Amino acid sequence: MGSRYGGLKQMDPIGPRGEFILDYGVGDALAAGFSRVVFVVRPDIEADFRAMVGGRWETRLETAYALQSLDVLPPGFSVPAGRSKPWGTAHAVLCARDRLDGPFAVVNADDYYGPESMRIAAEFLDGAGPESGSFCSVAYRMANTLSENGPVSRGICTVAPDGTLAGLVERVALRRGADGVVRDEATGESYGDDTPVSMNLFGFTPAFPAFLAEEFPRFLSRSAAVPKSEFQMPTALSSMVSLGRASVKVLRSPSRWIGVTSREDRAAAAAFFRSVPSPLV
Repeated sequence: MGSRYGGLKQMDPIGPRGEFILDYGVGDALAAGFSRVVFVVRPDIEADFRAMVGGRWETRLETAYALQSLDVLPPGFSVPAGRSKPWGTAHAVLCARDRLDGPFAVVNADDYYGPESMRIAAEFLDGAGPESGSFCSVAYRMANTLSENGPVSRGICTVAPDGTLAGLVERVALRRGADGVVRDEATGESYGDDTPVSMNLFGFTPAFPAFLAEEFPRFLSRSAAVPKSEFQMPTALSSMVSLGRASVKVLRSPSRWIGVTSREDRAAAAAFFRSVPSPLV
């Protein structure tokens, strides 16, 4: 929705040739060996998205669309009165379930992950069995994901000794203070620069959407009445791990996050994209 950005940042032409952040991500995925892209969009922007973004890629690789709307709910549930906020990132993947018939990665449309991160995800998926419950999360150093212009939301990873995910908690107001310490302004918790954080770059097998379909009704039963509650990837994955339904390997990326949480981030992001090749040429 782009509430902090002031508009649809996914469709803001930020590159020197009018590229969107998503264009760079799709280009990196294509270079890493992915051969298909599924765009998950709201019904009210589908036509504009197809014309402005999707059309750029439809001749380059297999392209599909999935619509995320509030009424995509399991039997027995209905949209609460007054609900307008989308159900969240895990719900977005669930809306694309019928189009996910092979190993796949999940990314945000308004974050740039870098070619190395896409390669890390692709290499993991190359070795994953098609029905395996073994997934991956590509994690970044906390210091490589902060904005100088305001607080950001990140998934804080707790990593077990065997390198798998033990817990994933969303923190919504992370910022470096005047003393140099990174804190969540909502909770007061502090974090080191090397803390592994999730930027919603995951690798999954086709078994994952079935797990989501089981988890979503549980989320709705406890949280649907909260107007701004969201079925987020950290929530879903943490539950699956705690129930023993999934194992998530945490893979570290050396890359630096590039994105636009607030409007003030745009200038730095635009400067970065002037320094990298365009995926559209």
